[in-house]
Amino acid sequence: MSVQTSDVVEQLQPSQDEPSSLAGYVKEYVARVRGGELGSIPALAGLIVITAVFAIVHQGFLSAYNLEALVIQAAPVIVMAMGLIFVLLLGEIDLSAGTTGGLASAIIAVLILRHGVTWWLALIVGLAAGVGIGLGMGWLRARVGIPSFVITLATFLAFQGITLILIGGQGSVNLPDGSPLIKLENSFVPLWLGWTLLVVFVVGYAAIKVNDVLGRRRDGLSHPPLTVIAAKVIVVAVLGALFTYEMSVNRNLTSNAFFANKAQGMPWVVVLLVLLYVAWHFVLTRTRYGRHLFAVGGNEEAARRAGVVVSRIRISAFAICSGMAAISGVVAASLLQSVQSNAGAGNTLLLAVGAAVIGGTSLFGGHGRMIDAVLGGLVVAVITNGMSDLIQGANSAGYEWVVTGAVLLLAAGFDAVVRRGRG
Repeated sequence: MSVQTSDVVEQLQPSQDEPSSLAGYVKEYVARVRGGELGSIPALAGLIVITAVFAIVHQGFLSAYNLEALVIQAAPVIVMAMGLIFVLLLGEIDLSAGTTGGLASAIIAVLILRHGVTWWLALIVGLAAGVGIGLGMGWLRARVGIPSFVITLATFLAFQGITLILIGGQGSVNLPDGSPLIKLENSFVPLWLGWTLLVVFVVGYAAIKVNDVLGRRRDGLSHPPLTVIAAKVIVVAVLGALFTYEMSVNRNLTSNAFFANKAQGMPWVVVLLVLLYVAWHFVLTRTRYGRHLFAVGGNEEAARRAGVVVSRIRISAFAICSGMAAISGVVAASLLQSVQSNAGAGNTLLLAVGAAVIGGTSLFGGHGRMIDAVLGGLVVAVITNGMSDLIQGANSAGYEWVVTGAVLLLAAGFDAVVRRGRG
């Protein structure tokens, strides 16, 4: 058991085996890939391949209009997947994440429209309800010992009923016109601000990477070569510039002499996604909490013997997951400009879990990164969007789900094989 404890202690310490030369870095990277540490390679390769296929068979797939549609469709899934990564890292599951988001959005809509509460106060109440739900489920799992599958299956059913009761027989509640909640998915960042945010993000990313290298060099530790850092920064800058440029195109397809509104700039939800990604990536990779989370997911007993308070980690992970589910529910309501009585039910959770797994997060715990939610969410959105354009007819939805399910099964099987290889 002392060996297991030392393994966890090593996880809590920074790695010291990264080669400083470019040749050594490439050699070490190839060795990690051969050893099963594939990271985002499968998801990125899959995203490139399916995007290329749909771009070939559908001429307007990469148009600015369709890229915007992809982003806003993927946003709720990506946000929910970000939260699910926290519980998946522990080897747990939250089946009620979708209905938690639906319940939170229903609470917000009802408070605004039926009780006259200001939108920002209603938003706080809805998000607090999501976090509170997660705390309760985490407590039942950590303190009472009920399996997360049972807890979240029960809440999955219960929250659907509560949402239906809140919405009532109307079937849906429309958000007020002009509300900032609607503008999240249906308005755009000014062009100058979009480019400014891109510059700030790239400069910040470069500064963090260079600072890490200088710090490790100062401490006498090995570090990635600066050429690798420069290449990463260039890739981020180029991809960001291409996306920002495409979003600068007027995508209003109905402009005429009587209707001259423009749809230019990236959607505001993109800014939200970037902020959430940066915040949670920082938490997972640069805080003691993140190291403890990985340690518990890798070996719970060893983590406990190393001094990690496992119950607190587990409760907090469920709270973060449900809080992010509430934000996802708000984003989905913004996209639809209303809250349905079945909000968060159906395939909402399956798509989010699929996004995390397709992106590279392990269902068995201990392995996952925040970028997995982004890449996996984009893969799911590309498949859904591309198939809807490619397949027409009464059975088109059925073919879409067959393809999406096959991709998810392939990702889960790949995860199992890679995990066996690591073992």
